[in-house]
Amino acid sequence: MTIARTICLGFIGVILIGTLLLTLPISTSEGTWNSPLVALFTSTSAVCVTGLIVVDTGTHFSAIGEFFILLLIQIGGLGYMTSTTFLILVLRRKFDLRQKFAIQESFDRPFLHGSRNLMRSILATTILFELTGAFLTLKTFADDYGFGQGLWLAIFHSVSAWNNAGFSLFSDSLVAYRGSWTINLVIPALIILGGIGYQTIIEFYIWCTNQFQNPKPRFVFSLNFKVVVNTTLILLVLGTFAFLIIESVNSDTLASLPIQEKILSAWFQSVTTRTAGFNTLDFGKMKEATLFIVMGLMVVGASPSGTGGGIKTTTLRILFNCTRSTLRGHEEVVIYGRKIASSLILKAITVVFGSGMTIAIVTSLLVLIEGQNFEFINLFFEVISAFATVGVSTGITANLSGWGQLVIILTMFIGRVGILVLMAALFGDPCPSQVKYPEENLLVG
Repeated sequence: MTIARTICLGFIGVILIGTLLLTLPISTSEGTWNSPLVALFTSTSAVCVTGLIVVDTGTHFSAIGEFFILLLIQIGGLGYMTSTTFLILVLRRKFDLRQKFAIQESFDRPFLHGSRNLMRSILATTILFELTGAFLTLKTFADDYGFGQGLWLAIFHSVSAWNNAGFSLFSDSLVAYRGSWTINLVIPALIILGGIGYQTIIEFYIWCTNQFQNPKPRFVFSLNFKVVVNTTLILLVLGTFAFLIIESVNSDTLASLPIQEKILSAWFQSVTTRTAGFNTLDFGKMKEATLFIVMGLMVVGASPSGTGGGIKTTTLRILFNCTRSTLRGHEEVVIYGRKIASSLILKAITVVFGSGMTIAIVTSLLVLIEGQNFEFINLFFEVISAFATVGVSTGITANLSGWGQLVIILTMFIGRVGILVLMAALFGDPCPSQVKYPEENLLVG
């Protein structure tokens, strides 16, 4: 039982428990037994923090069912190993070596000591931002639904946004609030902060503390921090301009909106299409050019140790700089004055190639099952959204057949655990080899 297999089986176990809970009559608004397939799909989508749904969450599930979904989102966002570690801390038990190695692998840490403090920092950060988001959005929801219901809506959407889940208790997601400055600033802020990773947030906190306590010594940000922040900002800006330029002439989306709502809607979609799944525009009415750009943003996704999916911003940056170095005739890949190890380049290539093959295979399978009922681009969009654990849809999810929904369930699971972890779980940990092979040239390109 390797660490990778423990993580995969842990996610499967949580999904099955969630399925059982959501099947119970107390979880549905009508008080009847829920469909096992609906419960399985919803549980998988919640644990994998995707947000794709086959029923309306706010009307189909009872308050208890919504609480179960929120709990599954929280566990899925933290990750199986982090959630397990939290229980260990609550029970005041000691970490064993296996758990420390699991934490090291989950957060790509080069050392084992400090694991307990790291877990405490992650939990404190999560609680702080989720409570802050709920507090900031409370007035907006309370004005429309009263204090009690408004408080629940604020908590649910804050947790869903921080964990990049995209679940909403409104049938149209957040379309009704596309003109609200509060919703269009707070929800994207939670999504971005949840997606850039705990290590980036903690490093920024250390920098702020250092500036106040001892501002003279120069604080040097890590390469991970620079790459994550810089790449995230570039993608957010490019995505916003892409939505504004393409959809401004589309009467079904931005063309009929005031300039303020156009900017807010373009910004909101640029943020959510990378990881979260909320929407203030109907993706089913967008132009195909926009859908292709959205699919590109979804594939990239969030950042390492964050709550989002995708190939990650660091992978994109490594391959971009690798391509640039090759075109310039350089033999080394350098980012911000730091050489990138060959092992990281190979890892990035593996992630992209494995993700591409998975998307191609799943899309082909879904087209065989549903090709007669839906257009190819809608099915392709659905697969990428599921694999990148984003959750936006052109509106076909609930209309897929049972077999089609099972394919999407499997895709969400693969996207959440990650290609590398899944391959390690299936084939075991790689064994180091002392064999050295002769080198020979090969024509490329």
